[in-house]
Amino acid sequence: MTDQSAPALKEIFNVERLQHIATEMTAVYPAFDAKGFLKHAKAGLSELSVMQRMARVSESLHAVIPLDYPQTLTLLYALAPRLNSGFVSLFLPHYVASYGRDDFSRSMDALKYFTTFGSAEFAIRHFLLHDFQRTLAVMQAWSLDANEHVRRLASEGSRPRLPWSFRLTDVQANPELCASILDNLKADSSPYVRKSVANHLNDITKDHPDWVLGLIESWNLDNPHTAWIARHALRSLIKQGNTRALTIMGAGAKAEVNLHHLSVTPAVIRLGERINLSFSLESTSATAQKLVVDYAIDYVKSAGHSAAKVFKLKAFTLGPGEHQRISREQHIRELTTRKHYPGKHSVHVLVNGERLGSAEFVLRD
Repeated sequence: MTDQSAPALKEIFNVERLQHIATEMTAVYPAFDAKGFLKHAKAGLSELSVMQRMARVSESLHAVIPLDYPQTLTLLYALAPRLNSGFVSLFLPHYVASYGRDDFSRSMDALKYFTTFGSAEFAIRHFLLHDFQRTLAVMQAWSLDANEHVRRLASEGSRPRLPWSFRLTDVQANPELCASILDNLKADSSPYVRKSVANHLNDITKDHPDWVLGLIESWNLDNPHTAWIARHALRSLIKQGNTRALTIMGAGAKAEVNLHHLSVTPAVIRLGERINLSFSLESTSATAQKLVVDYAIDYVKSAGHSAAKVFKLKAFTLGPGEHQRISREQHIRELTTRKHYPGKHSVHVLVNGERLGSAEFVLRD
């Protein structure tokens, strides 16, 4: 069987996509220098990462459009709905961040508009660096907007540790700066927004866990939307076995269970193969109990030592004397965030933060 790997993410901005952008730009601006744009955009394309390619599109447009910023924005407003990919549209807010920082009000309006086609989460951060208080005030207003994409931008753009972007050190040092945004969105009707709020709070737990715990303890978790945010916001603390986080989730007490039939199969694998973790839990409690079940793998590192990575399994209520069978398949393969090394790997079952049992598998070279 031939191994057909998924295309690299950067191929979203391939030559065909650049031609699409040129064609649609010409449709809204007949004088557009499509040939010059493509020459500029394609130079050294194969060596560029996905975010570098996105930036290159923005820079190439700027290089060939002989108009001022407001005039160019008018063209980009017309271009946005014609693009055939939401991710590709990220070059539009990038253009705003690159060339519109001195035209604040116009740029804020542009980011609000462009985020509805993809996201302006990366671009808005440059304005936060340049003029924090003024930009934050706009984002606080966005958190009350009728459009879910705009509300999400208020939360996602102000995340202290947004992936693929620089950290907002002021927010990282003082989460109170964005507290009003999070408060406005804590019961949002949109899953898209709620996921962002949860990720924002999870970012904060890396630096200020007690602040997040205190905030969530003040919330009404009877609201299902708020409870969902709380559960996902606390995921890192729950993986760490933080008792306060587990208590918020109703699983702070020691689990009264017996672990049975724990196994990891096959016992020996090679890179690219899968393991199956399975076990059962038997309640020894006279009352129903809330359980949060995770598992950890001690990955072998290059120096020969091991480092644990915790994975979520499930949360559920187990009645008196009940049994629950649990299994999970995991693909052991190379990732950009994890390199694997041969050796013995331990797998641990965690219930309400406590390690109840372990099994092993061997990864061969």
